[in-house]
Amino acid sequence: MFKRLVPKLRVNTVFDISLEELYRQGYRGIITDLDNTLVGAKAPLATPELLLWFEKVKEIGFKLVIVSNNNMDRVSRFATPLNIEYVHQARKPSNSPFLRAMKLMGLGPEETIVVGDQMLTDVYGGNRLGLFTVLVLPISVKDEGFGTRINRRVEQIALTRLRKQGLWHEEDKS
Repeated sequence: MFKRLVPKLRVNTVFDISLEELYRQGYRGIITDLDNTLVGAKAPLATPELLLWFEKVKEIGFKLVIVSNNNMDRVSRFATPLNIEYVHQARKPSNSPFLRAMKLMGLGPEETIVVGDQMLTDVYGGNRLGLFTVLVLPISVKDEGFGTRINRRVEQIALTRLRKQGLWHEEDKS
């Protein structure tokens, strides 16, 4: 169980992901979380820097779908103006939102990356399906909801176990 919480890659932000390298490795699609992965949980719109990142993602040749546990209003207000497909109220780490996103992109697990800020939802859900998982640091922890705060506490317990088992090393980004 604990091994499924370990991402394939840890970075500080989405801007630190080597998109070109992952594309060379055969990945063609990105499933990304929204809140605290792309923008703070209360930020309504993409930042100028994020807009440039979306352009880069597209230029390289990636397809992109936002998969969020948040409600339709929140996710659609962010994604629709950017012409980005999305899955809202995803109930991650359930398999169905990840499978739906891959279907929207027309891709299989071996071609798909999951990017998120939570081990219990994004990483665990992606790892269960054999996707390449990337964990980013949360953008604005102070804006997180009650459920996410509970997840963060469980993550701390899991991290303690992973460190004891030698599966989580501090020299990696975390």
